[in-house]
Amino acid sequence: MSGFWQPSWAGSQQEEQLAADVQAMLRTSIINPVEPHLVFTESEQAQAWLSDMSRRLRPFVADDFLAKRLLIRIQYEAVRAELDPQIVLSVITVESRFKKYALSPAGAQGIMQVMPFWLRQIGASDQSLLNVDTNIRFGCTILRHYLQREHGDLARALQRYNGSLGRTTYSDQVLAVYKRYWQPATVMTLSKSGALQAIDYTN
Repeated sequence: MSGFWQPSWAGSQQEEQLAADVQAMLRTSIINPVEPHLVFTESEQAQAWLSDMSRRLRPFVADDFLAKRLLIRIQYEAVRAELDPQIVLSVITVESRFKKYALSPAGAQGIMQVMPFWLRQIGASDQSLLNVDTNIRFGCTILRHYLQREHGDLARALQRYNGSLGRTTYSDQVLAVYKRYWQPATVMTLSKSGALQAIDYTN
């Protein structure tokens, strides 16, 4: 398993000239802070997801309080950016193994390995990419930007995120982590009456 979890830094990501409307959209997405919360239709789904993901995250983040806080932020920012939270968890696993102070040889920073030029590109140079909340918001916003550029093609969007467009190694690795570790599952819980019930938190 050790080879499966080797980080793939996003340090080859290329800076690009952004159109004014794209820059404005990205900046609006970044500078509108909201207290994160789980976004689900039913509270039972939220609790089932949080319980399941907390168990899976434990090998990476041992502190339960910090793990739950991190998961709430990831789920909220992913949904806010119209991304699958399980894909974002897979990206983080590959990029940093949830190390919030991770630094790549090329200078990518933080839990989602965001390149510092994005601070200038988006016009948010006063923010720190080593702040985990900021980093997740940037990472999700950037990945969503690439997904839109690639017209919904997730593999190509992931390749852009990694700076390896046209090469499938990184996108294959993220999708493999998704399938082997973060893919959603039905959770068995106890109802208020004490009966065993199955909860599908993907609906």
